[in-house]
Amino acid sequence: MTNYTTRRIAPTPREGIYELYWTFASRRHAMFEARLSGRAQPWTDDPILKTYKFCNVFRAADRVSQYMIASVACDGERSADADRLFRIVAFRTFSKIATWRRLRETLGAPRIEHLRDGSFERALDMIKAEQGGLYTGAFILCANKAFGFDEKHRNHVALFKRMFVEDELAERLLHAPSLRSVVELLQSYPLMGPFMAYQTAVDLNYSDLLSFSENDYTQAGPGALRGIKKAFLDIGDYSPQDVILWMTEQQEREFARLDLPFNGLFGRPLHAIDCQGLFCELDKYCREAAPELQSDRSRIKARYTPSSEPVALQFPIKWRLRPQVSMMPAAMPVRAAQLDLEFDAVLQRPREKRMAGRPTKQQTEAIRDLFAV
Repeated sequence: MTNYTTRRIAPTPREGIYELYWTFASRRHAMFEARLSGRAQPWTDDPILKTYKFCNVFRAADRVSQYMIASVACDGERSADADRLFRIVAFRTFSKIATWRRLRETLGAPRIEHLRDGSFERALDMIKAEQGGLYTGAFILCANKAFGFDEKHRNHVALFKRMFVEDELAERLLHAPSLRSVVELLQSYPLMGPFMAYQTAVDLNYSDLLSFSENDYTQAGPGALRGIKKAFLDIGDYSPQDVILWMTEQQEREFARLDLPFNGLFGRPLHAIDCQGLFCELDKYCREAAPELQSDRSRIKARYTPSSEPVALQFPIKWRLRPQVSMMPAAMPVRAAQLDLEFDAVLQRPREKRMAGRPTKQQTEAIRDLFAV
C-alpha cells in the first residue's frame, strides 16, 4: 500500500461535494439493501437516484461482477489453475455476459487449449456474426492494432496467446507477491492500460487462486479522477491513489459525523476498489446535483429502470460474508453454519493443498442458494 501517512499536505475538501460523496454512498447502498429486503418500490426519495442509473456502491455487487464471481472466478469448474486465470482475464476483456454465455455454449469452459487450436477465435468470429458485437462499453479499451489485426477481437486473441501460451503468464500470476505486482504483470502487455490491468487484477483476486487485500493497491480511472477534482479543492501532495486509500480510512468517522446510515456489504467496509468507483459515480451524480462543476462530461446517459426481478448474490467465499436476517427472507440464513463447516477446512489449509480442495459445483450452488433473494 502507498504510505500516504508520510504526506505532509492533506487534501482540502470542497464543502458540500465532499459530504455528497458519503451521502451518495449511504443513499445508493440503502437502495441495494431495500431491494434485497423485498421492500416495495420506490427504494429512495432522492430524485437523481430515482431518475438515473448508478453502479452499486460495492463493485462486487454489480451485475457484471456478480456474473464474474459466480460463473467465471468461482464457477466450481475443476480446471487447471492456468485455465481459470485465462478465463478471468478473457471475460474482463469483453465484460459482456452474452458473449461469455455463448462462448460456454460453444466450447464449454474456455481453456488455453482452445487458444492453441484456434477454436476460441473461431467461436468469437461466430458470436460476432450472430450478435454484432463482443464487447461492453463499460471500459475504454486500448484500441490499437498491437498485433497487426484490423479487428479488435483478433488482437485480443493474439494477446491471450502471448500471455498464456508463449509467456506462461499464469505461473507468474500465481507467484506474484502483491496485488500491485499482479497489476504490473498485466500492464506489461500491449492493450492492457493501467486501469484495465487494475480492474482485471481485482477480478483475479476474487478467485481462490490469489488472496490480497483490496487495500494493498489502487488505480484511479478517468471517472474517478473527475470525481476527485470535484470532491476536493486541492489534494495537497497526495496522488489520486493516495486520496482513494485515505478515503477507505475516513469512512467510519465520516458516516458517523454526517449521521448517515451505512452498514457495509453484510458488514464488509468499503475497500479501495469501491472508493475508486464511488468517485466515478460522484462525478456522474454531480452533473445533476452540482452542474456548475464542469468537466468533459455534462450529462448522465443511462436512465434508471427499476426491476423487481429476484437478486441472486455470490461473493468470494474467503470474504466470509453473512446476510443479515433483517435484510433477507427469514429462511435464507439458516444454512450458514453448515456451509461454514464445509468450507472451513478448505480455507484453513496451506495454499498448495487448498488448490486441490477447491469447492465442488454442488458446494458453489449451495453458496448461491444462501445468498439468493
